[in-house]
Amino acid sequence: MKPLSELVLPAKSAVIVVDVQNDYCCAEGVLGKAGLPTAAAMAMIPNLQRLLTAARATGAPVILVQMIHEAATDSAAWAWRMGGGSNGVCRKGTWGAEFTEVAPLPGEPVVIKHRYSAFVNTRFDSVLRTLKIENLIMTGVSTNICVESTARHGYMLDYNIVFLSDCTAAYSPEEHEVSLYNMRTHFGVVATADDVIAVWNAAPALTPA
Repeated sequence: MKPLSELVLPAKSAVIVVDVQNDYCCAEGVLGKAGLPTAAAMAMIPNLQRLLTAARATGAPVILVQMIHEAATDSAAWAWRMGGGSNGVCRKGTWGAEFTEVAPLPGEPVVIKHRYSAFVNTRFDSVLRTLKIENLIMTGVSTNICVESTARHGYMLDYNIVFLSDCTAAYSPEEHEVSLYNMRTHFGVVATADDVIAVWNAAPALTPA
């Protein structure tokens, strides 16, 4: 197995921020109002912010992934499973679809997705190939749905996966832990923000000029 130091090389690795959006993270969002506990999502954001600051300092690309639902992408199968059109979650143009306490800097790509995996019918893979990315440092919500779906898909496309346990969150501890088990057992390496930042801080020579 490759060491973490190889899996987070700034020139070959991107930090992927999945669905850190108001409807998923805030108590005032659609899911919070429906009764799902959003405290874990909000609690992990300071770790994510520290990671993004470190990534940008070391030159590792940051890619934000944003779920957007609208009538044009609410297929019959999707609408049926979602109870009729995503239950109002992350509808195009709404406050709920906006990012929560994170934002892309000028020039940082945003990938719009309409399904759990960021690879389905999006430009995500093209962006990664253009940037010559080999390693995906996975963060976001929810751990066991959109983050895990994207990580699994990425692994199937031959990307190395680094899944951050303290920069991801689910709506129950059980869902979070099972997803981490899946990741470390079958799909990649599970680490923390501090693990990755420590590697970057210990290897300043790896930072692009």
